[in-house]
Amino acid sequence: MRVMIVNPRFHLPIDTRTSPHLGLAYLAAVSEQRGDDVLVYDADVEDDPITEVINRFDPQIVGITANTPQVKSAWRTAQAVKSIKDVPVVLGGPHVSVLPAESAVKPQVDVVVRGEGEAVWIKLCEIIEQAGQQTSHFSARNLLNSEAGLLDGLLGISYVTTDGRERHNPDHPPIADLDTLPFPAYHFFKMERYTNLQPATDAVDGAKSFSVMTSRGCPYRCTFCSQSIMPVKWRARSPESVLAEWQHLVHNLGAQEIGVLDDSANIQVNRLEKIADLLIEHKINHVPWIFVNGIRANLATVPLLTRLKQAGLKRVAFGVESGDPGVLLSIDKKIDHDTIRQAFKNAKQAGLETIGFFIIGLPGENEESMERTIQFACEVNPLIANFSMMTPYPGTKVYEIVKRQGTLLLQDWEDYVFFDGKARYELGEMTAEVVERKWKEAYRRFYLRPHRIAQTLTRKDFWLNWQRTFKVAFKTIFPKREKAGLRESVEAGQIV
Repeated sequence: MRVMIVNPRFHLPIDTRTSPHLGLAYLAAVSEQRGDDVLVYDADVEDDPITEVINRFDPQIVGITANTPQVKSAWRTAQAVKSIKDVPVVLGGPHVSVLPAESAVKPQVDVVVRGEGEAVWIKLCEIIEQAGQQTSHFSARNLLNSEAGLLDGLLGISYVTTDGRERHNPDHPPIADLDTLPFPAYHFFKMERYTNLQPATDAVDGAKSFSVMTSRGCPYRCTFCSQSIMPVKWRARSPESVLAEWQHLVHNLGAQEIGVLDDSANIQVNRLEKIADLLIEHKINHVPWIFVNGIRANLATVPLLTRLKQAGLKRVAFGVESGDPGVLLSIDKKIDHDTIRQAFKNAKQAGLETIGFFIIGLPGENEESMERTIQFACEVNPLIANFSMMTPYPGTKVYEIVKRQGTLLLQDWEDYVFFDGKARYELGEMTAEVVERKWKEAYRRFYLRPHRIAQTLTRKDFWLNWQRTFKVAFKTIFPKREKAGLRESVEAGQIV
């Protein structure tokens, strides 16, 4: 069967990294394993409009991913597909998992997949393939026919039948054994068109930069994190499975950099130690790798980090969030500042570079608490400090708090786009003006300290990337107000 998997256009106000979508790489892999003819269309790097690709490829099913700021682009993409062919269009991703009815009722969307997509996607493809063999001109309408009931037993989906009934089938259980999944299928992507994982810091060929995920899920329920909508159960791949994928990336694809995308990679310390031992034993520790999303600070011991360093780890990240003890407690981070301080010290003792993630404008904050976050960032002094303004994503506890007690300053899902320098809500004495001012101040005060400037100027990668780095930095601190013009262009159909 011909399956098409789509990442819709994701407009960002600054030039950040663009890397292959790991979720779509997994979907492509399971489809290929099933024997399908697969086409991946990433609108961020494609030249041809999707309508032309639909005409050429003539898919029998189209899957589209969507996070919150991307969902309207996903709807427009679905409409473009439908303008060419009444093929079943399936939406998945974090946004539609939280708000499935919103997309399911769209006439251009046939099925919404909630949660993990691989198992549901394969079963849906099997249903369509079998039904298509019995019908000469199978269409989306056939799939949604209430009398046929083709989707009645498929868990984890939402849809509207041809007689107008909204259906939300029970959740599909998460994949228990992640080792059963094939490796992400990067050969379906135009790898030469992507950047590396952290282009503002490193100079690596984007075509040789790859991501892996060694575990899924997170047992922690931080109030600000969209991970809270996903399964609580943390599931890990075996060290042997991780090693096999790592060898594939290094030996077959020529990886020059690997990024681990786990949300909580070090929940089982002995598993991570075993992975490190295998990388060393099989002599593939010469390829540098980084933790992109961070690890738990309370489990970041010197012995563990030293072993990971020996295994090729270059950079580790920690989610600090706030420098204010009261705010840190309120977001259910379940960690304290002394533990975070020690984690940064341990990483530096092990010879690792560090990243710190900080949030400006959490519920209950005021100017004093945000000031403590800036001061704490300067104290722990990571190589990279990433300051974000709190964005209340649907499905998070923060979203519910703001809806009840504050004022959302978002008029549109596309307002959730990152890096546009705008506060997302106001709550109590925390005004948009204060949050935006402290956010810009955080970047200036952290990076414009004399010793930080000197440190930056001594890095080789900085001189290879300096033009891009200055461009990103300038647009982050002094963003242009171009959202209105962008939206007008989109609504006029000039951009898909």
